[in-house]
Amino acid sequence: MEWAARSDHLRGFPRKSVIMAVGAFARAVANLCNKTTVHNADTLMYLVRSRPPGAPLITVSNHMSTLDDPVMWGGFKGLLSLDPEFARWVLAAEDICFKNPIFSYIFRTGKCIPITRGGGIYQEHMNEALQRLKDGSWLHTFPEGKVFQEDVPIRRLKWGTASLIARCPVTPIVLPIVHRGFDEMMPENYFNGRRPPVPLCNKNLQVVVGEPIEFDVPMMVETAVSASRLVTAPLQEAKWPILSCAGQKLDEPAQRCLYTALSEKIQSSLETLRLLAKRL
Repeated sequence: MEWAARSDHLRGFPRKSVIMAVGAFARAVANLCNKTTVHNADTLMYLVRSRPPGAPLITVSNHMSTLDDPVMWGGFKGLLSLDPEFARWVLAAEDICFKNPIFSYIFRTGKCIPITRGGGIYQEHMNEALQRLKDGSWLHTFPEGKVFQEDVPIRRLKWGTASLIARCPVTPIVLPIVHRGFDEMMPENYFNGRRPPVPLCNKNLQVVVGEPIEFDVPMMVETAVSASRLVTAPLQEAKWPILSCAGQKLDEPAQRCLYTALSEKIQSSLETLRLLAKRL
């Protein structure tokens, strides 16, 4: 149903309607039903509105509930009332958000890209996400890959976000965001191991925006190529395509080294921000 995600689908009316409705819901949950505090909001607002033309933006965050997106955006004044073309694209779990044609249509018009968990970093819709970045759009990802509601350090990240950074011709601006309290608003084990039917109220929600993460991709590619030469364990089966990055051809071992380095840098930034959020 990729056609439903096009901006010209029915002259853009379904997209505008869905984003306006979702925005109203997010603002109500964040600000009327709960109390949401946003720190360093101006950094995200500036990058959404005023980053250089053609510069892609990736925001990355921890994943505490099934309603992180869109409710976390509801705390930013004016963010969800922007032109729908400025709204984020987001990677969304296929088994949760795309269960039937109706859900698929709604989430597609709401700028969600279906991702099959366990389907690998080169699955079909990752190419769609990459194309959005090539277009200079804003993409949000949850690189932990699933909901974690324990108050523990950021876990090892999946490689999908790192692969998008490496494959994009223009290195994206990568902005870390950490939020707290969303596990209380939408607990996974609320009643008999199930989520509540609606978001819970009177919770304190917190969103902390960091600063853009700097990546020297050419240097990281050089390091990855050198490190991959030290890998002696043979791969059982080569499945990944050769990647052209920073003027070099990367085979699968080099890609694995590069994606690990990129992911570890994002993980470190998110963990630093998580510790800061606990002190605020």
